Parts: sequence; structure tokens; C-alpha cells
Amino acid sequence: MAKKDYYEVLGVDKGASEEEIKKAYKKLAMKYHPDKNPGDAQAEENFKELGEAYAVLADPQKKAHYDRFGHASPGSGGMGGASMDIDPFEIFRSFMGGFGGIGGFGDFGFGQTSRNQKVAGRELQLKLELTLEEIAIGITKKIKIKRLDRCDNCDGSGAKPGTSLIQCPVCNGAGEIRRSAMGGIFTQVYTCDRCRGYGKIIKDPCPRCKGDGRIRGETTISVNIPAGVNTGNYIYLRGQGNIGPNEGPRGDIKAIIEEKEHEYFEREDDDIIYHLQISFPQAALGDTVEVPTLGGRARLTIPPGTQAGKIFRMRGRGIKHLNGYGTGDQLVEVQIYTPTNINQSEREMLEALGQSENMKPHPNEKGFFQKVRDAFF
Repeated sequence: MAKKDYYEVLGVDKGASEEEIKKAYKKLAMKYHPDKNPGDAQAEENFKELGEAYAVLADPQKKAHYDRFGHASPGSGGMGGASMDIDPFEIFRSFMGGFGGIGGFGDFGFGQTSRNQKVAGRELQLKLELTLEEIAIGITKKIKIKRLDRCDNCDGSGAKPGTSLIQCPVCNGAGEIRRSAMGGIFTQVYTCDRCRGYGKIIKDPCPRCKGDGRIRGETTISVNIPAGVNTGNYIYLRGQGNIGPNEGPRGDIKAIIEEKEHEYFEREDDDIIYHLQISFPQAALGDTVEVPTLGGRARLTIPPGTQAGKIFRMRGRGIKHLNGYGTGDQLVEVQIYTPTNINQSEREMLEALGQSENMKPHPNEKGFFQKVRDAFF
């Protein structure tokens, strides 16, 4: 079943401001909160959808990523992959500044929902260096990463094998602390700092992970990179990062693209520019030369009388458009090579040629940008 558009879930336009998104989420979350709709499975599902939509649209980076790619995010485990590991109740509580459910007027708590809460691991960030050749057609990269994995000695519990966890003495196993606020009208709920909301603590820590339940490991992951990406673009790899505390799910990896400098080419959007040096005789008489392209070498015809700065267009030799159809071009700008060391015989020939009217320069009526325009139109 296709996932709903996040803007549609919140009932706002794509250009909605941050304040409009917050206002829409608050109104609908209050309406569909399970405490107000006990036993209503549809209301609970709506509440979960609202939490997921708000988690993305309230985060500027995730919102920009979603606006560009939607649910069909590029890369392994993108935004369109498995469901996001979120707790809609935790999102609601964070939004309300620490308040939880919306049951009775005097109680903004919601029982034990924070107990044994599974918190995802912290997001990892990594840089992916790509060549223009890789960017031009897209590629799957296999990379080694270091991340937190479940401890294989205690199986993630953090306790020494053969021992068990004990009830937290601070929250008495509730996983949360309740405090009265506003003269007792409301009850404010906090996650217990001692047990981090788990309700239990470790008496005898695992000697391998020192009670954390996680150890640092190394693994190889695959990243599917679409053609046309640019420096600064990024791809989310859902659920492939650090494992969470208290046996929580894995967090995400944010793979940030970095384009390597190329030996021959400059990039302009999805076009590439190559500066070709030819001799004066080649420019005057014409020639057929070989030039490098992203797909290998290709032949290019230089017509007689080619001027310095002339730009030739090689269609479809550039970079594929990101998430679209078509490919950019390769622009070849001609540069006339001027020798610096000539012998006496060559000097005499050049002096003789210099007396000819055909060898005298004429005013250049077109600049570089006009030549680029001519190459396209």
C-alpha cells in the first residue's frame, strides 16, 4: 500500500511555513490521540501517521530531502524504504514540551508508554567521494563503516551473562518521573535519568561492553547513488547506523556526496567543459582530433578557419539528469597553442606569413558567453 503524502497527512500545502506545520500537527494530534479515542484502531493509525509526517517536515534537512525525492528516496533504505523507527507518543510529548497524553484534564501523563522505550541509535554521517565518471551514470558503492553493534557477550542487555537487571530505585520501575505543574492542574512527565526510561538498571555490568550493551564494530554497506548528484547532496540509509541503547533499533546513516576534482573536465550543472589545445595550422586548415569524454575517447572534426575560443557541443556526452530524463552535453572550447621556442627557419616562415593580409587579425565580435549560446541554439 502506497504511503500517503506527508503534506496531505497534515492537511497543509507544500509551501507551508514551519509555524503552519506545527499548528496543523497539534490540532490533528490532539484530535486523534489514543487517549481521546480508546479502542479506535483507525485513530491510532492516524496518530502514528501524523507523528511520522511531523518528524520529517519539522526537520529542515529531512523536509528538503523529502521535497526533492518524496517517499522514493534514492539510495539503499531511503525515505521510501522501511517504515521510520519513530515513537509517535515521544514526538507528541516532545512537541508539548514534556507533557504526554491528553486523558483527564488534570493528567497530561499517559501511563507506561515511556517504559522500555526503544530509542534508535544516533545518526551517522559519512562522506562519499565520487568521480565525474561515477556521477555521470550512477553507481553502487560498497564502503566500510564503523558503527555500534549489539554486544555479542551479553546480547545487548548490558548485564554480565548469568545475571539479571534490577528495578530502578529512582522511578520504581516506571521508567518515568511525574511532577505536578501549574499548581497541580497538570502532571508533567519526564523520562527517568537513572534508567533512561527502561525501568531497570544493571547491577553487574557486562565486562565486554561495560554495561552499554553495544560494542564498536565494522561492516560493509552498499550505497546506491543515482546519476546526476552533486557536492552537498545526501542520501539517507535508513536503519543502517548505530544500534540504539537499551536494545533499541539502528539509527540512520547520512551519506554526503563530495565530487572529486577531474583531471580534464569542469562541470557546469549537467554539462562538462573541456579545453582543447590545437596548433595554428590545425585551426587554419582544419583537422580531425581525438578528445577525452566521460565514456572514453571520441573523434571531433575541427573545420578550417576555427577561431580561438570556438565552442563545439558534443550532445549527450555530459551527465544524466538527477531523477529525470535526458543527459547533459560536453562543451569543447578551442584554444590555439602558441609555441615558445622556434628555430630560425620557423621564424622566417612565420615572418613571411605575417605579411599576408589573410594572417592579420580581425576584431572579435563575440565573447565567451555568446559562443556558449551559439553552441546551444
